[in-house]
Amino acid sequence: MMNTQAPMRRRVMLVDDHPMWIEALSEDLSEEGFDIVAVAKNGTECLARARATRPEVVVMDLQIPEPDGATCIEHLLGELPDLQVLVMSASGERDDVLRAMKAGAKGYLVKSASKAELIDGVRRTAAGDAVFTPGLAGLVLGEFRRMVSTARSLNQEGPVLTSREIEVLRRVAKGMAYREIADELFVSHRTVQNHVHNVLRKLQLHNRVELTLYAIDQGLHDPSE
Repeated sequence: MMNTQAPMRRRVMLVDDHPMWIEALSEDLSEEGFDIVAVAKNGTECLARARATRPEVVVMDLQIPEPDGATCIEHLLGELPDLQVLVMSASGERDDVLRAMKAGAKGYLVKSASKAELIDGVRRTAAGDAVFTPGLAGLVLGEFRRMVSTARSLNQEGPVLTSREIEVLRRVAKGMAYREIADELFVSHRTVQNHVHNVLRKLQLHNRVELTLYAIDQGLHDPSE
């Protein structure tokens, strides 16, 4: 018998203090099959509504009334570690991009991108990909390599990861959620979290985005796997 079950609709929350932007993006994403579970115009609404609706993806601007976007990202990922966050901002300034990445955003697109690019960016973020406006990816990777180089200069021998930590790192870099990694490796969700925290500590990194960049830089990330 043919399976007629409809594909799962990704749960998305939009955060921006420009109502027309939210309305337009909400309509575009809904037409593409996304489920818009909440919208927010400031940091306070963002935190409250994300906790209430538990979206899979948050698309947000950085420049929102306090707490600002980067602060919200840090709080939300502390509570919902499997959440995927895509920043869409009018700014492509280096400091804004790096602040968003250090807070834990999965990607960064400027609002001048085309409608198709924005929708594709949300779709790829939902799938676990790191998404950047052309030109910004090189900026982020360059800053990451500088940071890793500085850390290595403080520890000439470099960090030693266990085989299980490398297995977890490969899967984090592929965009897999902690619960998916736990199921695939036959361990608990908490065990996966502990491995990730250990890897972050050893590598002197801050979040999953930096782990992904590390895996790419080390040749541990193979999107075709």
